[in-house]
Amino acid sequence: MTIPVIAIDGPSGSGKGTIARRVADALGYHLLDSGALYRLVALSARKSGVSLDDGEKLAHLAVELDVRFDSDEDGEERIWLGDEDVTGEIRTEEAGAGASAVAQIPAVREALFERQRAFQQPPGLVADGRDMGSHVFPDAALKVFLTASAEERARRRHKQLKDKGLDVSLAALSRDIEDRDKRDSERSVAPLRPAEDARILDSSGQSIEAVTKTVLDWVANL
Repeated sequence: MTIPVIAIDGPSGSGKGTIARRVADALGYHLLDSGALYRLVALSARKSGVSLDDGEKLAHLAVELDVRFDSDEDGEERIWLGDEDVTGEIRTEEAGAGASAVAQIPAVREALFERQRAFQQPPGLVADGRDMGSHVFPDAALKVFLTASAEERARRRHKQLKDKGLDVSLAALSRDIEDRDKRDSERSVAPLRPAEDARILDSSGQSIEAVTKTVLDWVANL
C-alpha cells in the first residue's frame, strides 16, 4: 500500500507551517516539521550532554529522536520530544544557534534525511519544509510550493514579534528575509526551489482558511 504524502515547501514566512498543521488536522494525517528536527537534535544533545561537534553521536541522536508534531485545541503547534512538550524550548535563540551548528554536519543531514522519510506512516503524512517535494519525498502525491512576497512575509513576522512584545524593525526584517531567500536558493545541497511538478500557491493577501481550502481541494481531486 502506498502511503500518501502531501509536501508543502516554501520560503521563510510563507505560512507553510500553519497551513501544514491545518491540512494535517483536516485529513487526520501525521505532520512533519522538517526544520524543527535540527533544533530537536541540538536540544536532545544538550539534554544528553553530547557535544555539538561530535558528529557520530549527533547522528545517532538524529536517528533515535522520539518526536511527535501535534496541535492544541486552538490549532497552535505542539512539539513533543518523548513525553516532554518542548514547543517553547526549540523556538529559543539558543536552540536556533544549536540547530545552525548541527546542520553543518554531513552525518546529521544524512541521518535526518532517513528520519524524515520514517515519518511516512499510515494513514498519510503532511511534510513541511524547504526540500520535501524536491528532495525528501520526490514521489509525494501532492507537492505545494507556498510563497508570498518578501514584503508580506516581513509584515507577518513583524506582527508575530510585536505580539510577543518585541520591538523590531520592519525594514530590517524585510532585508533579513530577502538575504535568507538568497542563501536558501543558492546553497549547494537541496536548494530552495519548487519541484518540477509542484503547484505554486501565492498566499499574499489570502487568509489562512482560504489557503488551507485550496490545498484540501487539490488533495480531494488527486
